[in-house]
Amino acid sequence: MMQFPLTLWDISLLLAITAIVLLITSEMLSPYYGRINIQMSRKRLRNSALAFSALFIATVAIRIFGIITK
Repeated sequence: MMQFPLTLWDISLLLAITAIVLLITSEMLSPYYGRINIQMSRKRLRNSALAFSALFIATVAIRIFGIITK
């Protein structure tokens, strides 16, 4: 039987990197993204970065809980 190749550590790292990239992107990109007719929502990008950050904090809390209960 095959096991799932991602551990909680891998998922936590992926969430942290994604949150950082999204937050930096939301702060540095112009709202027009190089074209006049395409407008990016910085608020939506920032909210998604905050959601990924919250998921990262949740995975860290799960790992800490697992360490404490051992």
